Amino acid sequence: MDLGLENRTALVCSSTGGLGEAVARALAEEGARTVVCGRRGERAARIAAELPSAVGVTADLRAEDGPARLYEATVAAFGPPDVLVLNGPGPRPAPASAVDVTAAAEALDALLHAHIRLVSLALPAMRERGWGRILAVGSSGIAAPLPNLALSNLGRAALAGYLKTLAAEVAPDGVTVNLLLPGRIRTERTAAVDAANAERSGRTVADVEQASAASIPAGRYGRPEEFAAAAAFLCGAPASYITGTALRCDGGLVRGL
Repeated sequence: MDLGLENRTALVCSSTGGLGEAVARALAEEGARTVVCGRRGERAARIAAELPSAVGVTADLRAEDGPARLYEATVAAFGPPDVLVLNGPGPRPAPASAVDVTAAAEALDALLHAHIRLVSLALPAMRERGWGRILAVGSSGIAAPLPNLALSNLGRAALAGYLKTLAAEVAPDGVTVNLLLPGRIRTERTAAVDAANAERSGRTVADVEQASAASIPAGRYGRPEEFAAAAAFLCGAPASYITGTALRCDGGLVRGL
């Protein structure tokens, strides 16, 4: 299937590892001119050098001027982005009973405010061209809040509400807005969550992983490239009639429809 991404410009946030890196690689392989970015600037440059048409940019989206600096670097390299993939590191694990106002504000700043700033910068050019893709890497916690991840559940749910509202507003302009929700995908973040759960429960990490895999109908953790393939489709031309949707890529983990 031709995804129609040849010579499109794609900005993939937090793409120096994990799901972000996998998505950046998938889009680049489809012909998109891709901006790889993250706080690890050297890592971003190394990944970009391995891709057909890409640049690496050092970016800290949590800094007040971080989104603007990243957007300006994208425009300087390839022009305004046609594809914007919102992604960021998840907050620390914590039960809801341990969340205070300061921690909640930090989660919202990382998972909501920075992404709103980027969308506000990228959206005008998308609407003017009559074509754009905004895709957020979310979490299955949006569909079914995850235990001991109260801060992530809070921030990602807020972003989902914003994007769902936005989707209806920009659909007439040819811009789609969607979320892709990973379940248990084997990344550094998943390993960190498993380690935290093991420490909290007094079990070994291997036991936690085994129990987690057993709870997934597919019987295993997902692979980053499986998630990235779904992301690339949602960012492509054939997905032009899919908007305002949260698609789960979780091996059947969430049992609701």
